[in-house]
Amino acid sequence: MTQLNYRLNEGGGEAFYELGITDDGIPVGLTDEEASESLAIIEKITERLGAKFMIVRKEKASRGYVYELLIRRTLDVPPIQLSIALLGNVDAGKSTLKGVLISGSLDDGDGLAMSQVARYLHELKYRRSSSVSHHILGFDDAGASVNDTLSYNEAEIYLRSSKVITLVDLAGHERYLRTTLKGIMGSLPDYAAIIVAANAGPIGSFREHLGISLVLDIPIFIVMTKLDITPKEVLKRNLESLIGILKLPGVNKIPFLVKAENDCALAARNMPHGRVTPIFLVSNVTGEGLDLLKRFLNMIPPRINWSERLGGKFLSYVDEKFNVSGVGLVLSGLIESGSISVGQKVLLGPFEDGSFRAVRVKSIHVNRVNVERANAGQFATFAVTNVDYDEVRKGMVLVDDSRPSAVRVFRARVRVLHHPTTIKVGYEPVIHLKTIRQPAKLIDSSKQYLRTGDVAEVVFKFMIRPEYVRVGDQFVFREGRTKGIGEVISLVE
Repeated sequence: MTQLNYRLNEGGGEAFYELGITDDGIPVGLTDEEASESLAIIEKITERLGAKFMIVRKEKASRGYVYELLIRRTLDVPPIQLSIALLGNVDAGKSTLKGVLISGSLDDGDGLAMSQVARYLHELKYRRSSSVSHHILGFDDAGASVNDTLSYNEAEIYLRSSKVITLVDLAGHERYLRTTLKGIMGSLPDYAAIIVAANAGPIGSFREHLGISLVLDIPIFIVMTKLDITPKEVLKRNLESLIGILKLPGVNKIPFLVKAENDCALAARNMPHGRVTPIFLVSNVTGEGLDLLKRFLNMIPPRINWSERLGGKFLSYVDEKFNVSGVGLVLSGLIESGSISVGQKVLLGPFEDGSFRAVRVKSIHVNRVNVERANAGQFATFAVTNVDYDEVRKGMVLVDDSRPSAVRVFRARVRVLHHPTTIKVGYEPVIHLKTIRQPAKLIDSSKQYLRTGDVAEVVFKFMIRPEYVRVGDQFVFREGRTKGIGEVISLVE
């Protein structure tokens, strides 16, 4: 029991467990009688730990069956939470897939599912997302989708689920790349799902989104949509093209086409390592393949250990701001570390002059549920006092720190991913760091000229205002067709 409790703690409330494997790792299997006895023991242990289990894989072995179990804590604890970024080319079906998953209803082929998740009228009109949106998908103790039995209500789904996945839908069109970068840098996703239209294949921004996931070390899986309108020979050709890209040097993935229920457990268990890339074939209109995708999503484990960050100082980057009638200013963002309680005073900033101001948190909501406390790893909204709507911007932070500092100049180690010519001192890209988006100037470099693939230590200076930046923070810089990734190694001024 102690070992299982440890594994549940390590897995953020979930753990895979195998029966029928010898101490040497040989799958010999269990007879029906042995399996019945073992499962009865597991049931008693999990009950004592406030957990439940489900059989997610059963394979024939030499003397019986090997069983793989997914054990999940369920008693008096918040649901297990993780987030998945939805990437992919425009018109691949990202919003439609999300609409189908969160509503529990199939699409009609004419925009019905997208209407469930669109934020703006023009997104419905042109069938293209231009903003970042968050919706949740919940699973109960038995692994069934809670969304399938409820009208979409975030509070109800959150309260009835033992596991909640936040689906972060990011814009697919190249003109909205800055919005996509803000979404992926600011949400710290556990995984990325790259959506590919089966009738079009890996075109447009697919390679760019794949590259962003790779450089940020975010494990990926692929969902090929529109099976209902894709001829078999076209599907075969585009699937081969996709697999070829995943196997390229520099990508070096192991594609795994998920065809059966047992494949889902293998795919989910290997996701955190990032090498295996599951591929799902689905239709949002007929429902083909969606059962396998949901089964996989129920089993996919959290990759980020938020419990380790819980002991740190409270920090949340402002992602959105709202003026709510009767409430006042409300800020939203991912809690990156620590926790926050109603009534607590924290600092908000930096303002244009680099200063921070004390604000009081009047109320907190997590998935539209009014809570007294919110913890690291949760997307939350905070009603705050002592600041006006027009004073706040995206990229500011709420922080529990007696002496936070804003910097204008920082040193970083960078790698140029793509540049048509050369980069030198004076270069002015846009920096994307968390929810910060601001132009900066290259004022020093360890190399006189930087080209595609080069690595160097450089010094950037924000051109408009100071920002809250920490050593170790990752960022993406871009300007025109130029793109690169960096890590902050020291703060200068």
